[in-house]
Amino acid sequence: MADAGIARSTDGLHAGTLTRADLSDIVHNRLGVSRAESAGIVERVLHHMCHALSVGQNVKISGFGTFILRDKGERVGRNPKTGVAVPISPRRVMVFKPSAILKQRINGHAPGNGESKTD
Repeated sequence: MADAGIARSTDGLHAGTLTRADLSDIVHNRLGVSRAESAGIVERVLHHMCHALSVGQNVKISGFGTFILRDKGERVGRNPKTGVAVPISPRRVMVFKPSAILKQRINGHAPGNGESKTD
């Protein structure tokens, strides 16, 4: 699977965006299953996540984060060009709340290393 000519490193990660193809390659390389099987595994996991969200369930992946569904009520918005009030209908939105471990990794701290702030 091509990804617009972006070269991949040996572990399947590269600068930019992690794609389904990248995940499939990682599964293929780390588990030693065929490329077709690894693509199928990735697709099934994503399918189960999408299905759970579509029927109203939140999806929690320990150490990664939680995909949370929220129902927003009707509210009044404004057209920025004209200033006219426009009703915004109620809708369901999905938000992602990263886990504390993921937040620490993103900020360059090893999880659970007991760092404390000193003044």
